[in-house]
Amino acid sequence: MQQAMQHADDMMVLGHISGLFGIQGWVKVYSHTEPRDNILRYSPWYLSIEGEWRPYPVAQGKQHGKTLIAQLEQCPDRDSAAALVGCKIAVTRQQLPALEEGEYYWRDLLGLRVINLADVDLGQVTNLMETGANDVLVVESQGDGEKHERLIPFIREQVIKNVDIGQGVIRVDWDPDF
Repeated sequence: MQQAMQHADDMMVLGHISGLFGIQGWVKVYSHTEPRDNILRYSPWYLSIEGEWRPYPVAQGKQHGKTLIAQLEQCPDRDSAAALVGCKIAVTRQQLPALEEGEYYWRDLLGLRVINLADVDLGQVTNLMETGANDVLVVESQGDGEKHERLIPFIREQVIKNVDIGQGVIRVDWDPDF
């Protein structure tokens, strides 16, 4: 089942192929989803191969001890699966569940400008981190010929005042000296 290649902007990376399992084409899967085995709910997976996203329907998948394993329809043996080790696993945005008002996928926040309540531009979101207590925005800015990095907790109402995906801006209550 070869479908048309997917455009990179439409893809949401959920994990990667981390190794081989057995001789019948099964692969080990590293998942970024929460819970980890949610990645097995999606099919097809799109694998990044030579810069293109190619569809790979999931024939089977399961938890095996602490590891997730899957068998893809196009991988009948260990040799064909070996070629996929290291490939990123993604799904299209349309495959993901719809979000409630005020919810965002991390990917949607990347690249947004972060501006505080005094209209000071703090920089651009370059990454997000999960700390257990709350997620944290990694915000980078240029100034004085140097790159500055701020870590801003993603705490709604207290720190994060407004997220406007359309305008590309996150408003925060945050001191620029932090």
